[in-house]
Formats: sequence, C-alpha cells, structure tokens
Amino acid sequence: MLDILEPISTFWRSLYLSFPTGIQGWTLAAFRASVGFLFILHGYPKLNNLKLWSEGLKMPIFLCFLSASSMFLGGICLIIGFLTPLAAVVILVSMLFALYLEITQGLPFVAIDPYLIPPGEYEGEDGKGEPPSQEKAFVFSMMLILIAVFGPGIFSIDAWLINSL
Repeated sequence: MLDILEPISTFWRSLYLSFPTGIQGWTLAAFRASVGFLFILHGYPKLNNLKLWSEGLKMPIFLCFLSASSMFLGGICLIIGFLTPLAAVVILVSMLFALYLEITQGLPFVAIDPYLIPPGEYEGEDGKGEPPSQEKAFVFSMMLILIAVFGPGIFSIDAWLINSL
C-alpha cells in the first residue's frame, strides 16, 4: 500500500518543502478555513437553486453544478486542509470564469459605494445594495492563489499525511 502512495507523497513534497509552524501555521490555518467557510456559504445556495442560477447566468445546468459543487466540496477540503492545492485550483477555475463573465458584461472593477448612488439609480432585490462588480471574484481568486502557493500549513490533514508517509 505504501508503494502506491509514494508517488503521491513525492509530488506533494515537491509542492511544499515544509509546512509553516507557529504563528504562520496558525494564520494559514485560520485563513484557509475562513476562505473554505465562505465558499461553502456561496456554493450551498447555488446547489439548492441550480435551475434558477443556471437560467440567470444563461449557462448549462451541468456547468453550474460543477461550479457550485466545487465551491461547496472545495470549501470543505480547504477547512480541513485536505487536498488543499487541488481544492484551491478547482475553485479558482470557477472564480476566473466568474471574473471573465463580469469583464465581458462590462461590470466595473469596483462598484460605486451604495451610499454614493443617487436615490432610485440602483436598487438590489432587497432594496439599496452594492451593485455588481468584478471585485469579489478578483479578491477570491487572489485568496485561492495564495492558498495554493503557500499551502495548507502544518495544521492540516495534508501536512499530517505527508509527514506520516
């Protein structure tokens, strides 16, 4: 069994030569878990409303399912630090596609502050709110790149598995 895991272990060790410990390890764990939690919060309602989301985006329901499930399941993986770089990259693909859609729609990079919008000019579904922009997809993309590059940290299942092989 260990012979089968050796190539996986070697590949993982080539990605991360070491796992930060101490305050850096705790900070990575908190950051990784926070981002994972946010993606669960974004993916779960999309999974529950796939048809509505698919119609709103004018995208095939299968692509919406892949995106929503990558957010939800990838979020779980980020929280526990399991397959961290893979989870981050899979979710990143969804975020980059969202960013592409927002760019092609001509949305601004940063939305106008809701308090600076003249009355009646923009009203969201629940009243006055922040207009759509590219900002959230961009920030999420940068967060995922950071997680993929710096890794899960010592307080993760990935680190435990690699260090025990």
